[in-house]
Amino acid sequence: MIAYKEVKSILNKHKKRDSRFLDDYSVNPYEGCGFNCTYCYVHGSKYGENLAEKIVIKKGAAAILDKQLANRAKKNEFGFIAVGSATDAYLQVEEEIGLTKELLQVILKHRFPVFISTKSELIKKDLDLLNQIDANAILPEDLKQNPGRGVIISFSFSTLDEKLAKQIEPGAPSPQKRMETLKLFSDNGFLCGVNAMPLLPYITDTAEEIEKIVVAAKKYGANYILIAGLTLFGNDERDSKQLVFKFLRNNYPDLLEKYEKMYGSVYYSSWQYQQELKKRGDTLCVKYKIKNSIR
Repeated sequence: MIAYKEVKSILNKHKKRDSRFLDDYSVNPYEGCGFNCTYCYVHGSKYGENLAEKIVIKKGAAAILDKQLANRAKKNEFGFIAVGSATDAYLQVEEEIGLTKELLQVILKHRFPVFISTKSELIKKDLDLLNQIDANAILPEDLKQNPGRGVIISFSFSTLDEKLAKQIEPGAPSPQKRMETLKLFSDNGFLCGVNAMPLLPYITDTAEEIEKIVVAAKKYGANYILIAGLTLFGNDERDSKQLVFKFLRNNYPDLLEKYEKMYGSVYYSSWQYQQELKKRGDTLCVKYKIKNSIR
């Protein structure tokens, strides 16, 4: 189901720059998501209701963004715009609607840099447009040398196992197709990498499973790999915590107690777990000579 929504603003300004993705702004062309990933943090937020059943298209978004970016550019407030932060900017509906492309054309007009994280092959349709943005974007002074690029593209993975991916990311393109899209952009000279996130505790967060992703990222031309664990929100049956617990009951019942201990009363894994995960990832990045950050 597709619905339309009137909006007064499309550009969100962050209180401070995101240290991992380097964005100062975000733009979301759509609400809802047909990829329907079980673990998605949006399940449990105000955007999560009927996430797979309804895609909301923001009417007049390009014209609104044009005005907002003109104002920011006039003040020399250039910064990376995360295109598709609350949902993928390249949902299947983009092939017909083309709203993400319209927003990118506006971004090119005002010469802002962009960061895109996606699971979709549809980004290939905008390769030439993204190349123009990369060449013409005005970067904040402290980012001109590093990363020194107007476009950063991350391809997201929680696993490379095709069967598991089909279970937890039922509407998304296969991991192999994502890797092939990564290679296309890498071969065309883009700064691109892999978001290995979220990794599922005891399932895809082991050293062995992370190594598979790091090896593939290197093979397919990634400049970097970003690794993060799982966040689980909400207690409603449609929220990510309950959806993941249901998945575990059906597929990994022996892990349910461990997850309940980790996430029963909190949304985030412990600091100790996060440090151990980071250590595993960093060790593998050193081994395979791939950066563990964009900068």
